[in-house]
Amino acid sequence: MTITILPYRATLEQACDWLAQQTESPWNLARLIEHGVTPYVWLDYDAAYPEIFGDANGGYAAPIFYEGDTARLAAGSDDVLITRTKDAYKIVTALPAPGFRRELHELRFLKKDLEKLVKAVKRAALPPPEPKAVAESTAGIYKEEALVAFGSLVKMDLDKALTGGGGIFGDDGARIKASTKKAKSKIVWNPVVLALGLHDVYRVPLRGLSRAFSAHDFLDPWRDEWERSLALLGH
Repeated sequence: MTITILPYRATLEQACDWLAQQTESPWNLARLIEHGVTPYVWLDYDAAYPEIFGDANGGYAAPIFYEGDTARLAAGSDDVLITRTKDAYKIVTALPAPGFRRELHELRFLKKDLEKLVKAVKRAALPPPEPKAVAESTAGIYKEEALVAFGSLVKMDLDKALTGGGGIFGDDGARIKASTKKAKSKIVWNPVVLALGLHDVYRVPLRGLSRAFSAHDFLDPWRDEWERSLALLGH
């Protein structure tokens, strides 16, 4: 199959064919999940579960992100079992036991996620750039960027935690010490130290944090450092 225009929601076959064309390597469901791509299935409205559908009386595309559900798919299951997803209002919710089952052909993958994956794969294939020394005062991200990158991954008030600082994500709250001598709006945080703190203290999954480093261009300078940290952790 030749996919010249990728649909907004691609089937598994369309996604794998398109990725193979773009990267010149074969793709399957397990590899997609390994690279952190979120599968979706369309849930038709069911009046038996009003708390899940809310006002989405036509149904909605439900993400499959729970580790147990994605691990089952990656292992080669012959159908889809969703035990936890986000409701129509994007709030994480556990589904009634034993969960919802769907056929594999119902899986869909978002065009934007696949395009982002291609960029990441091609970037990883490039020779490593020459290391550049970064001044301590600029070797960080602003609070607004930290909230964009990591805010959706935590259940606590990250804005408040970052403002409070000291002792939560390291001795100085992951803040770059030199920047703390400036105005509050100029303070920057080391995103790797911050991400590791979110994992250690608040149990944020490493997979979600890795996804953040791949998704945001402003984290590019720290992507190699993040990968080295994961290697030291055995991941």
